Amino acid sequence: MSGPSYGTGDATFQAAGGEIGVRTLVDHFYTIMKSEHPRIFDWHSGDLATTKDKLARFLCGWMGGPRIYQEKYGSISIPGVHAHLGVDTDAKEQWLTCMSKALAKMDYPADFVEYLLTQLAIPAEHVRRVANESS
Repeated sequence: MSGPSYGTGDATFQAAGGEIGVRTLVDHFYTIMKSEHPRIFDWHSGDLATTKDKLARFLCGWMGGPRIYQEKYGSISIPGVHAHLGVDTDAKEQWLTCMSKALAKMDYPADFVEYLLTQLAIPAEHVRRVANESS
């Protein structure tokens, strides 16, 4: 699969390994966040199983797969639910670093990893902007 097809239909979701691949990615992500960036991990550490489930379900739909987040949790505004956390540039970069390291643990092609990180930086920046507007 080549880079240009990512973002079309469910190509991104399929390239990620479907729901199982996304859930594995999310497991790596939170393990890395807990050990390397405890400040932002603490924002998510309440019920970690639910937190992981929410992110995995959200990413499945965000990647063009089934919208299973909405089935269980309803609609969501990612910037809205994070606005109270005071996400600054440092926190945004830490989040993206955790995701980059989690992606590196997966057997994904380099162009897919680059595509995902580029795409994930967009909502991450939006969260940072919204958090700063509301503080």
